[in-house]
Amino acid sequence: MVGDGLVVEHRDRAGAVAVYDFRALPVDDALRRSLARLFAARCVPSRWTSHHSSRYFWLPLQAFTAYLAALDAPVADLDQLTAGVWKQWRLSRPNTVFGYRHITTVRGLLLDDPRLSAATREALSQRVLAPKAKEVSFHGAEFDAIVTTARRMFRTAYLRITDNARHLAQWQSGAFARGSEAWLLGEALDCLARTGEAPHDTRVRQRGRVLARYIRVLGGERPEHTWQRLFLTRMETVALGVLLLAEHGWNLSVINRLKVPRAAPDADRDGPRIYRVELEKHKRGMGRYFETRNLTDDGAASPGRLITQALEATVFARAAVHTLSPGTDRFLIWRSARAPLDGYPQDEASRKSGIGVFGFGVSGCTAKTWATQQGFSSSPFRRGRRTVNTLHRREPGQNSRATHDRVYALTDPQVRRAAIPVIAEAAEAVVAKARETVFAAELRQRADPADQPTATADCHDYDNSPYPGPDGGCEASFLMCLACTNARIHPAHHSRLAHLHHALDNLRTVMDPSRWQSDWGDAHARLEHLKGLLGAAVWTRALAEVTDTDRDLIALLLNGDLDQ
Repeated sequence: MVGDGLVVEHRDRAGAVAVYDFRALPVDDALRRSLARLFAARCVPSRWTSHHSSRYFWLPLQAFTAYLAALDAPVADLDQLTAGVWKQWRLSRPNTVFGYRHITTVRGLLLDDPRLSAATREALSQRVLAPKAKEVSFHGAEFDAIVTTARRMFRTAYLRITDNARHLAQWQSGAFARGSEAWLLGEALDCLARTGEAPHDTRVRQRGRVLARYIRVLGGERPEHTWQRLFLTRMETVALGVLLLAEHGWNLSVINRLKVPRAAPDADRDGPRIYRVELEKHKRGMGRYFETRNLTDDGAASPGRLITQALEATVFARAAVHTLSPGTDRFLIWRSARAPLDGYPQDEASRKSGIGVFGFGVSGCTAKTWATQQGFSSSPFRRGRRTVNTLHRREPGQNSRATHDRVYALTDPQVRRAAIPVIAEAAEAVVAKARETVFAAELRQRADPADQPTATADCHDYDNSPYPGPDGGCEASFLMCLACTNARIHPAHHSRLAHLHHALDNLRTVMDPSRWQSDWGDAHARLEHLKGLLGAAVWTRALAEVTDTDRDLIALLLNGDLDQ
């Protein structure tokens, strides 16, 4: 805080300063000071490391104070803020992303003040439902068209730059006769690579015009004849960003902050080129901003091939920027059409978006302009990232699994439509499994003398078993009798089967759950079904009537002695 405590300075991690003047808020000085104190407490490296964070809170704070100033009884300070006023403010916000942002950001600030009354604090703490997401993924044909357009645009720029780079390399090696047109073109490219400008006239009246002897070999003095030979344009950089999005699922803020990927020290010697890409995402919170990815370029379809091409397309821009500001390590650099006026600015604020005629990254406005120029309905980045991560990669991209499912997958109509047959198939599988484990034997009141007794039931037709062996007859275990339509169960079996059910319950307490389910789960499920069919009274009586013969027979069955 500066001066009288009504001006707050926020210094970001790069050292740039943003100033917030609380004297401009239309409320009493006491409330201004309270809000300035809460705001300043967050303008520290452990809370807000970028100006985006402070601006994100400042705009809703302006809206909140404007609302308070319009009340019949304005709030003088935070200790006078009532639950009713807060609820009125909350209801006045639209059910949109911006309304949700206003409520949650202001609430977060106010809750830091200990003077709030209990009722007000309780009102502020009530849950705020986020508005339903309106952003959806692109349909397949639309996204394919976006990627195809971006690939065509970047490919054209890549071939243009690499072709001129080869000519420059030949000129530097002395391959052309001095004074020839090829030599003059090489000299012009050399000047362009070093200064960002084609050789031009420095006289006052002719300042900025390309020298006449080079206009002929360059083909003209328009941007496509001069600086575009070695540098990407702003829109070509958008195309490169779209390709990085489509390839890796990174969002625009991550793409904008990309540092120059570094190849492994032994790259291209004994194996493919491997790049180490550093990703930065500040929404993750302090201590979890950074992660790295290793991308390998071992062929045209490999994930690292685009990195190689991007490095080749930006090599001259990165070299020029490094000359102007040593240590600058930005990956996406483009050349502006405007000419430098009073030299290249070197202040920290200018370095965030560019230096001189060189710009960094892709802004949201530029992305929208690119989409409009190419005939698409919206910026490709937000919807494109949702498309890649939910429909193509089908896994989180710098998000937790919970965030990926809640924010991206479950809210997207295409994902939900695609999930319908998968869910239906799973439900059918569950039903089929349930039918497999349902008790299928026939219940009878008395035994049939023609049936053959087994360890768990009587078999009515041994020679026509659903589970025949290679030599005929039945090959199934005695536990499968409970799932066989040829089996007959009568009261003489009740005690034995009740004891088997009790024994399987005991086994569950001492075995690994997955192993028990695999070995005994189906048999236990069928006995549970039988128990329900017979009723609790019959089952309790059967347990009381278990004989030593039942115990011995079940022990042999569980030990596998009857399978021999």
